[in-house]
Amino acid sequence: MNANLVKAHELGQSIWYDSISRAAIRGGDLKRLMDAGVRGVTTNPAILQKALSSAGVYDDDMKALIAAGKTDMEIYDELTSNEVREACAIFRPLWDESAHGDGFVSLEVNPLIADDLETTVSEAKRLWAKLGCPNAMIKIPATEAGAKALEEVIAAGINVNSTLIFSLEQYEAVAHAYIRGIARRAAKGESLDVASVASVFVSRIDTAVDPELAARAPELAGKAAIANARAVYAKFEELFGSDEWKALAAKGAKPQRPLWASTGVKNKAYSPTLYTDSLIGPDTVNTLPPAALEAFMAAGNPARTVDVPGFEKVLAALPGAGVDLAAVNAKLLADGLEAFAQSFRDMMKIIADKRAALSA
Repeated sequence: MNANLVKAHELGQSIWYDSISRAAIRGGDLKRLMDAGVRGVTTNPAILQKALSSAGVYDDDMKALIAAGKTDMEIYDELTSNEVREACAIFRPLWDESAHGDGFVSLEVNPLIADDLETTVSEAKRLWAKLGCPNAMIKIPATEAGAKALEEVIAAGINVNSTLIFSLEQYEAVAHAYIRGIARRAAKGESLDVASVASVFVSRIDTAVDPELAARAPELAGKAAIANARAVYAKFEELFGSDEWKALAAKGAKPQRPLWASTGVKNKAYSPTLYTDSLIGPDTVNTLPPAALEAFMAAGNPARTVDVPGFEKVLAALPGAGVDLAAVNAKLLADGLEAFAQSFRDMMKIIADKRAALSA
C-alpha cells in the first residue's frame, strides 16, 4: 500500500485513476494500482480515443467485429464496453469490501447527445444493462439536459458520474437532481444502494484565468480553481447536511460525493501535487491522470485541506482582477463538450479507417 494513498483515504478521500488501457488491465498494472490504494477508475471519450489509437492493440478485435457484420458504432460499443467490464472485474472485490462505496469504473454516454434528455436517459439505461456490472458508473455531462437525466437515471437505480461540472450553479443543479432521484426511490420503497459522484473540473479554470491574473493580480494566480472547488464543497456540506438529506441517509442513502477531476497540473511553476494536496477531505474523490498519480504517491502531502477558509475572498477578488468566472466556466463547459465530441468522432474515424483497410 502507498502511504499517501492510505493517508488520503483515512482523511475521507478516495483516489481514483483517470486512465484506462488494455495494457494496464491485462498486464496487471491496474490491479497493482488497486493494491497500492487506488480505489476506482474514470474514463472519458479522450481517454478511450487514446486507448483505441494504440497501434495494433485492438486490430484483431476490430477484424472479428467487422467480419461479424458489426456497424462502426457497434464496434465502438463493444470495444469500450469490454474494456470497462474487464476493469470492473478487477475492482469488484474492492466494491464488495467497501460496502459499495468504492471500486467503480466509469463509462460515458455518447457525448454527441449531451443536450438530448430522452436519448441520454435511454442510452444510460442501455449501457448499464450492457455492462452488467454493479460497480459500473455511467457518466453523463452536466448540461441542463444532463442534470435532468441524472434524476431519471438515479431513480432507475443506476450509478451515475455527473461530469464536466465547472460552476457552483452546475453543481447545485446536479446535487438537487441526485437528491430528487433518491427521494423518488425512497418513496417507492426501493433500494437506496445507488452511488453517484459530481465531477468538478479544477485545473482548467486556472489555465483559463491565470494569464489575466498574472498581469493584474499575480497574488491570485493559481488560486481560482481551488477556491471554486472549495465553494462546491461548502455547498455539498450544506445540501448533504440538511434535514431532507438526513432523513434519506437514515434509510440507507449515500451522499453524492464531489469528485475533483482535471487535477493534472499544467503549469510547471506549480507543485505537481497542487490540485491533490489542496482538496483532501471527507466524502470526496480525486481522480488522477497517470503523471499526477505518480507525483502524489511519491511526494504528496495528505492533510485535510478541502475546507480551509478563505475561498470566498479569492472568488470575491476575481471580478476586480478582470475575471468573469461565470463566463469562464460557461466557455469551459462548451469547450469540454466539444473536446469530448471530437474525441468521439476521432474514435469513429479510427474504426472506419480500419474497416476500409481490411476491405481494400
